[in-house]
Amino acid sequence: MKNYKLLHAMIAVFVSIVLLGSSCSKSSNRIIPTPQLTGVVLTDNATFGKLLTDNNGFSLYFFSKDVSGASACVDGCATTWPVFYKAGLTIGAGLTSSDFGVIDRPDGSKQSTYKGWPLYYYSKDLKAGDTNGDKVANLWVIAKADYTIMFGNAQLIGLDKAQYNDQGIAGTGASQFITDDKGITLYMFSKDASSKNNFTKADFSNNAAWPIFEVTGVASIPSIFDKTQFTTINVFGKTQLVYKGHPLYHFGQDAATRGNTNGVSFPVPGSAIWKVTNSTTVAL
Repeated sequence: MKNYKLLHAMIAVFVSIVLLGSSCSKSSNRIIPTPQLTGVVLTDNATFGKLLTDNNGFSLYFFSKDVSGASACVDGCATTWPVFYKAGLTIGAGLTSSDFGVIDRPDGSKQSTYKGWPLYYYSKDLKAGDTNGDKVANLWVIAKADYTIMFGNAQLIGLDKAQYNDQGIAGTGASQFITDDKGITLYMFSKDASSKNNFTKADFSNNAAWPIFEVTGVASIPSIFDKTQFTTINVFGKTQLVYKGHPLYHFGQDAATRGNTNGVSFPVPGSAIWKVTNSTTVAL
């Protein structure tokens, strides 16, 4: 009986060792799944500060040709710049859920947006933290939450429905133009002096026609521009953004609609009294 009990105990120990070894073997060979895409977060970057990335740390981008809010990146472009989309997007600390949206792409698929800008990855970003897509062709910009201005690249269409170039005269072809962070076009007034608003009245009675672009200060600026060329002035108690000495305005008849450029033909088509601004604008 004693021998039987000893044998039984030895068998139990042996089985335990075998099972433990099997468990360890399976554990060491187990594939740990990559964290799933769930949302957008702010990620610190040594060059750009806080970036918009996915929750795995991969950088997101804006495309200036998307200034209207629709995606202009299709076919081969969408291979180089893969679309970012996640249904039921989660939002990281420091971000506001109302700034995010979803659009339908030309092929019927979905794309996530931030402040109306469709979001993309860059295929040459091979690891989390890469920012290789910034400034590509001077059309793409790293996505950030705190841009004071953004920029579009499109054909300018005046209030008269005619085509214009960035000099305020008739012309075809896409032009670069500065916008606010939500893609609403900004203009300069030809009769302003350097860092001096000569349009706005003290009682702001004409501000509805050409609202000053009111800011609290200059935060982030897309890297295709020189941030030092952006300043502010005081206009009867309000703070107006200035670029290269040009005070910046919205146009009331753009109806706060992203990508509208109706002001380039106002008040007289071809007069170039009000023009868009861009990286080639001559400083006052």
